[in-house]
Amino acid sequence: MIEASVVICAHTLDRWDDLNRAVASVRGQTRAAREILVIIDNNEPLRERAVREIEGVTVLANAKEAGLSGGRMTGAERATAPVICFLDDDAAADPRWLDELLEAYHDPAVLGAGGPVEPLWRAPPPSWFPDEFRWVVGCTYAGMHVRNGRIRNPIGANMSVRADVLRRAGGFTSDLGRRKLGFSVSGRATFGGKAESCEETEFCIRASRLHPGGYFAYRPEARVHHAVPAQRMTWSYFVHRCLIEGNAKAVLSGLAGARDGLGSEGRYVREVLPRAVMNDLRAALRGQAGAARRAGAIVAGFALTAFAYARTRLSGAAEMRSRYLFSWGRSGGA
Repeated sequence: MIEASVVICAHTLDRWDDLNRAVASVRGQTRAAREILVIIDNNEPLRERAVREIEGVTVLANAKEAGLSGGRMTGAERATAPVICFLDDDAAADPRWLDELLEAYHDPAVLGAGGPVEPLWRAPPPSWFPDEFRWVVGCTYAGMHVRNGRIRNPIGANMSVRADVLRRAGGFTSDLGRRKLGFSVSGRATFGGKAESCEETEFCIRASRLHPGGYFAYRPEARVHHAVPAQRMTWSYFVHRCLIEGNAKAVLSGLAGARDGLGSEGRYVREVLPRAVMNDLRAALRGQAGAARRAGAIVAGFALTAFAYARTRLSGAAEMRSRYLFSWGRSGGA
């Protein structure tokens, strides 16, 4: 029987109850994990409390670069099972989550597997919030591309990968992903970095290139439920996340190339978003509350993301050009 190690990364005492719920959901699986590794990112008060109060898990401090990528790799290096599953500290897995994910690995071509990330709304979502933009709150979005049970990459809150694939590919890059710079005396988190997304996408592209014929499987019954607090349902948060996503996609396309880095996004922009706007406009004509604002949010969200992408790509090109001119000038134009 294929076994899995589960890695849960945490960074703030604000999510203490969520972290305990995540651990409990792994303990309640119909197929037991070989081990549960809780990785604490740069927050000693949280680490000390987790060691004292969470039984039956291995608690480790992030031994690598601060941030989610470093935390995941700290856990991956200590994991002993042939499959490593990643669960967010503010997510809870359905009881058959591990069973469903591990079934995928009977196919030797499967490099990794993931499933749906459903929003666990802590307050009713605003009527203007489009399902096509659930990626803003870290969840599976309407129109996500799945073809013959295959996806380009799982969402990080519900992701598994063969341990040997992860290690051969070199793991998650710290150029992408959430980076936490520190914590206050109370254990509250502070963040930094502009490319705080897409680390799973870049890794999966890299792993797929290293393993021709391999793929990442989508398991629709391997569900997790991701907490969405009220502060993530505001317009300002929506704008913030769209800008971050655009920045991250620009960095991703620089690392992986635009063809692979933006392959799924091309269909999303060409087909999913226009269809959603038209459907919402028709609903608005029928008098459906919030439909017109949803259409507007889709247009605005796309514009913000595209703007941030273009700005980051242009600034990166300008930086490379200035470096070239500087080196050329120092060499006397030779």
